[in-house]
Amino acid sequence: MTEEIIIAGFGGQGVLSMGKILAYSGVMQNQEVTWMPSYGPEMRGGTANVTVIVSDERISSPIVHEYDTAIILNQQSMDKFEKTVKPGGILLFDPNGITHPPKRTDIKIYAIEGVEEATRMGNPKTFNMIVLGAYLKLKPVVKTENVEKGLRKSLPERHHKLIPMNIDAIKLGMEKVKEFSM
Repeated sequence: MTEEIIIAGFGGQGVLSMGKILAYSGVMQNQEVTWMPSYGPEMRGGTANVTVIVSDERISSPIVHEYDTAIILNQQSMDKFEKTVKPGGILLFDPNGITHPPKRTDIKIYAIEGVEEATRMGNPKTFNMIVLGAYLKLKPVVKTENVEKGLRKSLPERHHKLIPMNIDAIKLGMEKVKEFSM
């Protein structure tokens, strides 16, 4: 199994963190992983994306031009990355901030109301974990217990008290993801 993923949105949405946690989770499962971030100099508010590859085999290159899955969190990223999903692949997006929803018919499209659900949870910072949970429901490339280990590895120790809330957010995302119909 090899899964090539692009996660893209605005800086500050937790795009890079989501990719990092996914990569660490793969490492905790003894998988081969790459994590390749890309962001503009403005960081928060600028565009950011990360390519993550999780594989049972050696990864020959972290450079990918077509993805099995695209996780899209803003319109700029939708415009740029919708076309890069392989036919038969998955596009997962949060409709908040998307003015032109995806139109392709040769891929599976899912939506997660991450911003809305994070607000309901009372913590907007859980947004990226809700989206990650939605992705893991669709493509369980790593086990939830390894995501918890990935969180422990990627979060500073002073934030470990937030891990249960993040796990709850992941579970919520798994429950709330839905197929998108135009």
